Amino acid sequence: MPPSREPNRQSVPPTRGTRLRQRLAELRGPAVPPQPLDARALAALAANPGCRRRAILDGAGVNKAVLASALGSPSAFGQSQFAFMRGNAFEARVKADGGAELLRLVHEKLDAGAEPPAGGAVPDLGAVGPEGRTARTALALREATTAGGWTLLDHPLLALEVAGSPAFLEPDAVVVHPDGGWTVVEIKSFPMLDGSADAAKVGAAARQSAVYVLALEQVAAHLDPVPEVRHTVLLVCPKDFSNLPTASAVDVRKQYSVTRRQLDRLTRVEDIADALPEGTCFSPDLPAAELTAAVESVPATYAPDCLAACELAFHCRAGSRAQGAVTALGRSLRAELGALTTVTDVLSAAHGHTGDPTDPTVETLRRAARLRMEALGTPSPARGAGNRATSHDGAAPDDQPQPPPPSRGAGNGAPSHGAAAPDALRAVPQPGRSGPA
Repeated sequence: MPPSREPNRQSVPPTRGTRLRQRLAELRGPAVPPQPLDARALAALAANPGCRRRAILDGAGVNKAVLASALGSPSAFGQSQFAFMRGNAFEARVKADGGAELLRLVHEKLDAGAEPPAGGAVPDLGAVGPEGRTARTALALREATTAGGWTLLDHPLLALEVAGSPAFLEPDAVVVHPDGGWTVVEIKSFPMLDGSADAAKVGAAARQSAVYVLALEQVAAHLDPVPEVRHTVLLVCPKDFSNLPTASAVDVRKQYSVTRRQLDRLTRVEDIADALPEGTCFSPDLPAAELTAAVESVPATYAPDCLAACELAFHCRAGSRAQGAVTALGRSLRAELGALTTVTDVLSAAHGHTGDPTDPTVETLRRAARLRMEALGTPSPARGAGNRATSHDGAAPDDQPQPPPPSRGAGNGAPSHGAAAPDALRAVPQPGRSGPA
């Protein structure tokens, strides 16, 4: 009788993708469902690629609004329920009757040379799970490209790898042209008055559409021949103050290039997770002190722009101000100051205590400090090495004669000939007054 063979019960080692998903689930919390990324969040992430805190929180699917409330810094960032309802109603009107009006706008604004859409196909994109919907979308795009004619994909699901982690994106619509080209359609509820809309809102829509174009190109790369993904998207908005749709072509080539470059610069989520302390978790159910320590273990790069794009902006701003980081005053100022990264370093260099006098930044700061002190009538800071530097409040050293206080006229604050600038300003008639008494 041949010896029986025991089945090989050795466990199969987890793959890299499985390990990453398990690690991200541990960071999010075992009982916390993941928050999916959308194009708006990706556009904000691409605008601040140096922020590791946002990269790991978005990659792990952490709900940053709930996290901010648990940290004691709730954010007012978001969209009202009224705006949601109005946007959904307008989108349903645009896509009514099989998307006839939407296809007409695409033909009129982007492809007037093609045959008019007599009735486009609207394939069913339903499937189980995000991976199933992504595969079904790719199959529908392939079939529509091969068949020719007009095809409208209503809320397709696209996948885009961001910092080593997949993100699933859902544009409002994608239209396949008779020549096989693909166009992203973005439907917004803000009005288009006399053919133009709010520039800031159009820019935000263009950045979101650029993310969709990036994701579509990844799908197109697997087809042979590769179809054209158009970099001119269609923005559909209500016309004037009505609920009738109108549209405008928006060139997103600039936003596309910037977004692709910034997403490529993002540190991989896996590398950020490996650098975190063991047991780090961002579950909002944790005690406040433990949750704060977990969030602070990931460095953030705060800028004033974050207030309009991130739910954790108030929390990060408080930390940035406590550290005295100059980034809290704006990215442009941070770029101007070079190696001076804190307000303390800037003030010390401006008053001559530290810094290389030959550094153009230090020289500019000291010149600005001298001009300020001259305007305030206080001694200027030291110039160059060997000179005595004044204190931060502008007082002269103890072994130097103190300047006499400025004299004032009787009752009217009129200065003498040696008076300082502020006293001279007091003699200027104030609004609502006829002049000195």
